[in-house]
Amino acid sequence: PGLSFSCCQKANGLPPDKSLKSKKQKQRIRKEKPQQHSFTHRLLAAALKSHSGNISCMDFSSNGKYLATCADDRTIRIWSTKDFSQREHRSMRANVELDHAILVRFSPDCRAFIVWLANGDTLRVFKMSKREDGAYTFTATPEDFPKKHKAPIVNIGIADTGKFIMTASSDTTILIWNLKGQVLSTINTNQMNNTYAAISPCSRFVASCGFTPDVKVWEVCFGKKGDFQEVVRAFELKGHSAAVHFFAFSNDSRRMASVSKDGTWKLWDTDVEYKKQQDPYLLRTGRFQEASTMPCRLALSPDSQVLALACGTSIHLYNTRRGEKEECFEQVHGECITDLSFDITGRFLASCGDRAVRLFHNTPGHRAVVEEMQGLLKRASNESTRQRLQQQLTQAQEALKSLGALRK
Repeated sequence: PGLSFSCCQKANGLPPDKSLKSKKQKQRIRKEKPQQHSFTHRLLAAALKSHSGNISCMDFSSNGKYLATCADDRTIRIWSTKDFSQREHRSMRANVELDHAILVRFSPDCRAFIVWLANGDTLRVFKMSKREDGAYTFTATPEDFPKKHKAPIVNIGIADTGKFIMTASSDTTILIWNLKGQVLSTINTNQMNNTYAAISPCSRFVASCGFTPDVKVWEVCFGKKGDFQEVVRAFELKGHSAAVHFFAFSNDSRRMASVSKDGTWKLWDTDVEYKKQQDPYLLRTGRFQEASTMPCRLALSPDSQVLALACGTSIHLYNTRRGEKEECFEQVHGECITDLSFDITGRFLASCGDRAVRLFHNTPGHRAVVEEMQGLLKRASNESTRQRLQQQLTQAQEALKSLGALRK
């Protein structure tokens, strides 16, 4: 956001441009907000629009009740997920003093969140406390984490066990911290640079990708009494032929997906005994040509049946069992997509990239359930199993029908 032309003239000692009429009109010109990007689609479930700046990151709380978003308008907003189906989308606001947050993550107990400060280059913790009227107050803890990274940050995370925090920067550094802000361990990824890093949902692993064609995974080890011990190399995902843009874990950490500059995405089975030298194995490779020319992000649905890929302002949804593209949403945002995430039920996919979060119905997810239940029903041996499967099948079919997405 540069200075307007008339300000620049003044700053240079030139008289202001006289063609601007009265002061009132001048103010009116300044106040008009730039137009929000408009987007419609039959699978769009909701658009969350309270931020006045571009949203860089979002996070669903582990209890499924909230979505946190942070933007360059110096606020973090906490949205109630049960409002997604309503017309009005309420949010609570936390202010970031004299800075703005570029990354946000909920604590496992959903009573706090951490943010990465854009100018401060460090981590700040906010506590959430419920007031008597049901609203929350957000209080930043008095001390921010010490500044340790030398390069721009690529991601932060809190382990679901609450035992550690991870921060990763675009050089080759990943730091493992305790919750008090002390560094427990420094990982050098040896990847020339890191493009992304994350903690697995099971909290055992930290993984990273970058300039090399593989995804590297470490185990963060704690003793019986919960004391930190060490970080050890666990396994690697090997098979791409160029740099890896991004990866994700399934909810149970038994699957991973990756997307690479080689123009492919891959789904992996990581449920292996790496200590017995077992390697993860490749389950599926899909083509995604866009990845060869542009950076991409991906999200894996909690059940790993659906892979969402975002490139520029478009989102592509693939069925991971068959590797086929099922949905494509184009020009979803007015700016490049900055974050992409499934909610914890897997019913919605959320994306951000301008001042709005857009939520899509996950139709490939419902279709995958239909397919899976039909297969299981054929093999079901007893009546109670049949009833349970039939119920899940009917639910998925009803959901597709209501979205006008039931395939004949």
